[in-house]
Amino acid sequence: MENDRSLLQHAIRLAEEGINRGHGPFGALIAKEGRIIAEANNKVVLSHDPTAHAEVLAIREASLLLKTHDLSDCVLYTSCEPCPMCLGAIYWSGIKKVVYAADRHDAERSGFSDKLIYDEIGIDPGKRKIHFIRIPDAGGEQVFKKWDGFENKIPY
Repeated sequence: MENDRSLLQHAIRLAEEGINRGHGPFGALIAKEGRIIAEANNKVVLSHDPTAHAEVLAIREASLLLKTHDLSDCVLYTSCEPCPMCLGAIYWSGIKKVVYAADRHDAERSGFSDKLIYDEIGIDPGKRKIHFIRIPDAGGEQVFKKWDGFENKIPY
């Protein structure tokens, strides 16, 4: 638990350093066996990349360093509860433990609200605020049929 606190405080320092560099107030790191292997802060605005959240960038760096998409033996430490996009990346990466400090309500008070996304996730795509149009006979299913028969696939 003490190591969790120490690594979490490091993620918080990353968030503070990010603010000083003109980035958003979020920091994250990934540790394996208690050792930091990747760290990042939010770089959305200066990189002009809406996906450049600290958690996603740390996951990308850890995956490159470890040469795997499976981070199930790693822990993510983040200054704030991950947003829905980052939560998806965490699940896809296989990370089994996330340690965070502030929560989504703290972030919302500072202008970072994920409420709309959380609300929209459970809604039928045709009823969301963003216009989703499915064209079922466009051939998209063929890609999955090809994948199903592909002998050299690496499942994830």
